[in-house]
Amino acid sequence: MEALNTPLQATRDALLQKFGARVSFQEAFRGDLTAIVARQDLVEVLGFLRAAEGGGYRQLSDLTAVDWLPRQPRFELVYHLFALESGARLRLKTPVDESEPVPSITGLWRGANFMEREVFDMFGIPFEGHPHLERILTPDGFRGHPLRKDFDIGGEEVAFDIPHRKRFSDA
Repeated sequence: MEALNTPLQATRDALLQKFGARVSFQEAFRGDLTAIVARQDLVEVLGFLRAAEGGGYRQLSDLTAVDWLPRQPRFELVYHLFALESGARLRLKTPVDESEPVPSITGLWRGANFMEREVFDMFGIPFEGHPHLERILTPDGFRGHPLRKDFDIGGEEVAFDIPHRKRFSDA
């Protein structure tokens, strides 16, 4: 197992002390720590991590999801956090079933608004308590969620035109 730097080791210790068996860890990869928490503990753990005693991870760098079809639970939400003072990076994963709404973290990070909407649009994972949960990347009336492994890629023609743009064939 790769050794953790001091800020990440302190974060790991603080998480274990505060949450005990409610948090588990994956082996460190390239110096990053990966913590795993259940959906129902997500907001509490992220709030702790954002606070100084949890490491001061005040920047939510990214939120994405992974479709592990056919595994159950099918999806895994992945939150990437950054502590500005220490430079530490933390990855937090939450396994979720496709029928389970996940609590929104827009109360902790306003920037999570668009990230949660993108995950909803691409994977169909609903966020409970989100202020404006609707599609953000696909057109109105689009059916399905394109990043799901069972999404039919047979093709649906989507009208897309950029006016006044030269095409290579027009040159």
